[in-house]
Amino acid sequence: MYHAGGQDGENPFFSREMANQRQVFDGKRMRKPIQRRTVDYQSPAVLFFERRVSQRDYRDYFAIQPTSSFIPELLPPIAQEENSAISMCSKFTHTSTNKERCPVNRVVWTPEGRRLITGITSGEFTLWNGLTFNFETILQAHSSAVRSMIWSHDEEWMVTGDHQGCIKYWQSNMNNVKAFDAHKAAIRGLAFSPSDMKLASCSDDITIKIWDFARCESEMVLAGHGWDIKCISWHPYKSMLVSGGKDNFIKIWDPKTGKIITTLYGHKNTVLEVLCNNNGNWLLSASRDQLLRLYDLRMLKELQTFRGHPKEVTAAAWHPVHETMFCSGGFDGSIMYWVVGKEEPQAEVLQAHESSVWSLAWHPLGHILCSGSNDHTTKFWCRNRPGDPMKDKHNCATSSEDADADQEGNSMDVEDDMGGSFIPGIGDMPQYQGYPQNPNNSRWKPPGGNPNPNSYGGPPSFPSYNQSYQQPGPAYPR
Repeated sequence: MYHAGGQDGENPFFSREMANQRQVFDGKRMRKPIQRRTVDYQSPAVLFFERRVSQRDYRDYFAIQPTSSFIPELLPPIAQEENSAISMCSKFTHTSTNKERCPVNRVVWTPEGRRLITGITSGEFTLWNGLTFNFETILQAHSSAVRSMIWSHDEEWMVTGDHQGCIKYWQSNMNNVKAFDAHKAAIRGLAFSPSDMKLASCSDDITIKIWDFARCESEMVLAGHGWDIKCISWHPYKSMLVSGGKDNFIKIWDPKTGKIITTLYGHKNTVLEVLCNNNGNWLLSASRDQLLRLYDLRMLKELQTFRGHPKEVTAAAWHPVHETMFCSGGFDGSIMYWVVGKEEPQAEVLQAHESSVWSLAWHPLGHILCSGSNDHTTKFWCRNRPGDPMKDKHNCATSSEDADADQEGNSMDVEDDMGGSFIPGIGDMPQYQGYPQNPNNSRWKPPGGNPNPNSYGGPPSFPSYNQSYQQPGPAYPR
């Protein structure tokens, strides 16, 4: 009997014939299996569930070292909420592209994180698998470009707006329930109230409208901006609405009375993004003046300015787990990760896209970032595993040919770059290979060798195991 895949009794001619024969199942030819990259969050989540029973706080966390043997110990971001460094998603995972190449205007995850929905300029929705990142389905959602997408807080409804001013309601199974004309120009932003009973929309027609979500009726029109309104955000638990527009102003509204509470004059160009933090105290704004500004909503004052983008800042997103962490996308295709209180970006991917980044969306668990760009692609980014080298075409500052060669496996591992996997206190000391580069250091003396730097006839001579060190006092064996 022949053993499939075994060595004993294997017939080479029979194996070759089976390999050349195409697999047929139920009268259909099976596709050739391919290897697909995936980011599995189940194993880290199960490990976190097991350990959180006995762990009190950060004092009982397991320390992770920068070697590949600690990859199984990497936990989800919720395991260490105070440590935002473990959630910098700067490692490229996958690129998803539609057959009809169009700019990707909006990306949004489903509430359970199983799928990603993208809205493109042709008005189509594309659903991508959130685990293997492969294509699932596509549907014609709007007759014009999709400009805004948002999920309700109860995770039952998705609301979208297009370039013609139409708003549509969608169920979780992508069933269109309602459609109505809301504005006379493109809808740039949508926001739900904390109770999901009200819906706010902003448009290029210089108006903000408050809608009754169930009846689809306009209750109030807010007018105060002098130019197109580009973004809007509702406070997570207060009756407060924030908007930013082409007039460079950020306005804070009372949606009950329709009056302006205050106006923030920090930016010098179009405000493209305003985001309220989940803590309810911070407001983040991104503008075409290459700056991101953080405001305190309690004092209505600016707390910090973030500088780092060489061109316009076109997108931003708060991390769903870490309160002080957010990411931003630029017009030049770069993605940067920031932490409140730090002036410089803590991580950056300078060559993330070939064109401007229009939208950023975090996975609900916070371990994957998705970006939609004007270069017609949707890219997925994950966290670096312990021991992963930062050498790919998206992070490497050298030529793209060298970066491609590194991706093919021609680059050295981190252990090789560091001269071995040596960690102080753990592992073996690196073996001595020769003289140091600075032989004039008088404090250095090789054991048993000639300390004279002018006598470089060859490698230093080491004492054998049966010799002893010549030191003051009795001789000690090695």
